[in-house]
Amino acid sequence: MTSFKLCFLATAGIPLMTAAPAAVEFHKDIEPLLQAHCQICHRQGEIAPMPLLTYDDTRKWAKAIRQAVLTRKMPPWFADTSVQHYSNDVTLSTTEIETIKSWVDTGAPEGDPQLAPPPRTFVDGWNIGKPDMVVEMPAAYEIPARGTIEYTYIIIPTNFKEDVWVQALEVRPQDRAHVHHIVLYERQAGSKWLREYPTGIPFVPAPREGTKQRSSDGDRILEGSLADEWLVGYAPGTQAYNLPPDTAFRIKAGSDFVLQIHYTTNGKPSSDRSKIGMVFSKTPPAKRAFIAGVSDNHFAIPPGAPNFSAKAQLTLASDAQLVAVAPHMHLRGKAMDMRAIYPTGESETLFRVPNYDFNWQINYYFPAPKPLPRGTKLEVTGTWDNSANNRFNPDPTAEVHWGDQSWEEMLLGLTMLQIEPNADLDKLFQPPPKREQRASTTEPQP
Repeated sequence: MTSFKLCFLATAGIPLMTAAPAAVEFHKDIEPLLQAHCQICHRQGEIAPMPLLTYDDTRKWAKAIRQAVLTRKMPPWFADTSVQHYSNDVTLSTTEIETIKSWVDTGAPEGDPQLAPPPRTFVDGWNIGKPDMVVEMPAAYEIPARGTIEYTYIIIPTNFKEDVWVQALEVRPQDRAHVHHIVLYERQAGSKWLREYPTGIPFVPAPREGTKQRSSDGDRILEGSLADEWLVGYAPGTQAYNLPPDTAFRIKAGSDFVLQIHYTTNGKPSSDRSKIGMVFSKTPPAKRAFIAGVSDNHFAIPPGAPNFSAKAQLTLASDAQLVAVAPHMHLRGKAMDMRAIYPTGESETLFRVPNYDFNWQINYYFPAPKPLPRGTKLEVTGTWDNSANNRFNPDPTAEVHWGDQSWEEMLLGLTMLQIEPNADLDKLFQPPPKREQRASTTEPQP
């Protein structure tokens, strides 16, 4: 009877009483979204140009925020989530975007501060929480106003008397405006890598006798081994590693830290004293973290080519688990994907980035580590746009090869692996086919 009456009133043109939608307010509706999706970058000392921690911070940027989320420019995310789900996906849902739009369109009201969620807590200057130990460069590096600065290295002794396990690790530049990237390596006590150089003094490695230049990592594998491993990197948009709780990096007693820093000039002189933060594992971990890359350094991108592709591959000789993946190219980078080809012949796309952006170096974490049985092949395909239509292209008339500087190019698919704590790194990967010996390597190079 009630349903019939309502239907009759509606068809008779008599308006029905309906509840007004709740007003969208900052503290109740918007602040939780900023905490979940934005504040890791939008706070003092981080990469974003303005903080979004308070109503006053946010209100002045309301229209710009509306535009950025409607176009999905923010939060930055480039992996195709139709092929994989990632635990660190920061994208906003359609409903969340509509909430932000509605808030701005209705005047961006503050609402009741008592409805605000508890503020997120951050450790000033770190994304890993409070470090157990901080190691700084011995002295600041003086950056000139102009010119090209080759990859610069600084060796810092760890002075560890016994092996340590590091559960969280972060390297941070003091001057982000002049630091393109930093890679932190461990050099083990018996390694010959860069032994001709003193500790604590910045240097650019000279070519070894009989060679024209060093490789991008200073000939690390030629002079040392896989045990002189990549530990952590910094690049624009990169967040601190997020290791599973049972996983840690091992740093051997007597090892040195080797910082590889790529400084760039911008017309203003400056100085930088970068630092390393570590949180030690309280107990020996079940798994060891290891960073490996799949790279090709023999490509030649033709002048003007809008859609040039190259491949690289790496085959596991031992069982491992895959925690995270990431692409790396330079200014001509257009797209990249990585797939796993399992010993059964089945294949799985691990990431697909259809619109690569050099300004955001993002690691994509799986909800749980993926098993990679012995014999699994990891295959990377990268595509570049060397045409004049690429507005970031330094020179569309150039043939482009692998190189350290941003006007050169790279093809690198990074992987974060879990391996056994005492795994033999020399038995972790199969040697590449002879013809591809120099084209496909197991090592990440930024």
